[in-house]
Amino acid sequence: MFRKEYLDNKIPVLMERIKGVRSVCLGIWVKVGSRYETSQTNGISHFLEHMLFKGTNSRSQKEIAVEIDSLGGDLNAYTSKETTTFYIKLLDDYLERGIDLLMDIFLHSRLPEDEIEKEKGIVIEEIKMVEDTPDDYIHDLFSEYVWNREGIGLGILGTKKTVMSFTKKDLVEHIKKHYTINNIVISCAGNIEHEEVLKGLNSSIGTISNNSQPHPYSKQRFHHGTKVVSKDCAEVHLCIGTEGIAQGSPERYAMLLMNTVIGAGVSSRLFQEIREQRGLAYSVYSYTSSYHDSGLFGVYVGTGRKKYQQVIDIIKEELVTFKDTVSEDELTRAKKQLKGNLVLALESTSGRMNNLARQEIYYGKHISPSEIIKAIDGVRFSEVRELSDRLFTDRKFALTVLGPVKNASV
Repeated sequence: MFRKEYLDNKIPVLMERIKGVRSVCLGIWVKVGSRYETSQTNGISHFLEHMLFKGTNSRSQKEIAVEIDSLGGDLNAYTSKETTTFYIKLLDDYLERGIDLLMDIFLHSRLPEDEIEKEKGIVIEEIKMVEDTPDDYIHDLFSEYVWNREGIGLGILGTKKTVMSFTKKDLVEHIKKHYTINNIVISCAGNIEHEEVLKGLNSSIGTISNNSQPHPYSKQRFHHGTKVVSKDCAEVHLCIGTEGIAQGSPERYAMLLMNTVIGAGVSSRLFQEIREQRGLAYSVYSYTSSYHDSGLFGVYVGTGRKKYQQVIDIIKEELVTFKDTVSEDELTRAKKQLKGNLVLALESTSGRMNNLARQEIYYGKHISPSEIIKAIDGVRFSEVRELSDRLFTDRKFALTVLGPVKNASV
């Protein structure tokens, strides 16, 4: 049973009681991520996310770790382009203690300066790890290139230079500016009593009163063309794509279905053509990334240095001709696949918690699984063809290549 309420300070709380489970997942979503940073502050949202676990006025960093482990739960956080999320997942018996722990780190973290200096080294190692993982790093390079390294194009982790520059004053200012009542959404799913959740939240986060102005942002220009980054890798890693659609677009289900047919899953066109039929790659898939006002459709492949241009040509041909070659049968199969994926994703309390918050942030309303399934079924064949025609037919693609190569063309 879904219910939306507001705390005493007007922070929205999305709650869904799920029968037959013993777990609860509660998350605090702050509407700030790398998109709202500058080239000088890039990475501060992610860095602050790390720092909130480094001790509060009543718990040390180790005490926080020992407490969550003793409850058999999971206390964690993650940062994206547009949001920062802190969550706890544990048995329903421990919900009150879980709320207390999560709210303590969110509201009362000390941000000790010695831990700030130590964490800089940890985050820099995280940056190095990504750079040493080319199938991850290529996505950062691609995003930076197509969005001109600003706004959406800024990396979530930041750079070694920006991370080293962060001070306690910077972190405190970031909290004051962004961790405000109009920038926070709370979601909770599992075996819960709604009133119990509200009581625990109102006595903690429901007492804060700081406010802020909405984030200013303007739609960014998508950059077409080719960028090659030479690196000594065993494979050539590439991303090719074009501008997609916004998260709240009415075409979002058509986009998901098109993506499913093209490269999501082992029966998809690109997987079958590039891997199964031609043996040109092990990993190949397409994906969509959507934001408040824009998005990206991309294809990733890891292949050999003598094969990458052939792979690029195959992908480009598949996309350009998609509107004329896609069939009703493929769309029907894609609908079944997408609906199955949706149901499986929402079988966990953490999946439900994430879904509730994202719907509030991007749509301002709750959309039930049955409504989503109905919307997927309602996508017409002509809508998928028209979307692919608009995205692909003009042949304006962006390409980023990482590996032991010097040039490539799209």
